[in-house]
Amino acid sequence: MGKRLPPLNSLKAFESSAKHLSFTKAAEELFVTQAAVSHQIKLLEDFLGLELFVRKNRLLELTEKGKWYYGEISPILQKLASVTEKICSQNKSTLTISVPQTFAIQWLVPRLIHFNQRYPDIDVRIRAAEQDEGILNKDIDVAIYYGYGNWENLQVALLAKADLVMLASPKLLQDKPIHSAVDLQQHKLIHIHHHENWQMMAHALGVELPNVQDGVVFSHTLMALQTALYGQGLILANQMLAQQEINQGNLQIVLPMKLPDPKSFYVVNNQVRNNEKTIQAFRDWIIQEINQPDINKEK
Repeated sequence: MGKRLPPLNSLKAFESSAKHLSFTKAAEELFVTQAAVSHQIKLLEDFLGLELFVRKNRLLELTEKGKWYYGEISPILQKLASVTEKICSQNKSTLTISVPQTFAIQWLVPRLIHFNQRYPDIDVRIRAAEQDEGILNKDIDVAIYYGYGNWENLQVALLAKADLVMLASPKLLQDKPIHSAVDLQQHKLIHIHHHENWQMMAHALGVELPNVQDGVVFSHTLMALQTALYGQGLILANQMLAQQEINQGNLQIVLPMKLPDPKSFYVVNNQVRNNEKTIQAFRDWIIQEINQPDINKEK
């Protein structure tokens, strides 16, 4: 290539400025200062030996040659960006993870940056889904299941066992304090999946709860937690899923009595894919991460 090419930074500054007709917006798009954009435009104009922009009444306009040049180089820069992204993506592996919605929002998402930092070459894709039937679709690499761990034809690793704890919003407890199990009778109960957990808690406390069959039943813990946050009743929830709200003071543990959650969280994948490096990396990471001290716990 005999002829010298213009500086790439100058071309990027020109393309963005021409697109927005604004040095300020171009600076915002390129994460540089307006002065830097102006400097790059001046370098390009000096290189070409012509003006690309004119100012009219404080407005930025392209010259005729500027319009022609923008129309020619814009698709070239877009093509350059596209092929660069394509070749870079060939060095990355994709990992698709299926996660129950509440687990994703309350636990995985705040910690996912740790996995990304450790494995920057793995492109993670999260799918929020209910996955407790023991069947993995072919487009799912690894999943988090909430259940009893008895799925066939899957590699299953226990992540964590947790307790069910009674929780309420501080405002609700201020209006109707709970000092003993009998005080539960004056509150509405929030149920997750079924009424059985509250029934077990009443039995463990040795108290009659005439309201145990009343109250809304939610299919997702996240919705039930939100209902409790709004002060609409007491919730009996998996402590690991509720820990973020407890740490932030949005929900308070009502009484010290806890029940073991009959279900637990597991990381699973198809046995035939057990030795794939991306799956191994995520499985090893999440098992280690879940055993770390709570990152959100206040000191």
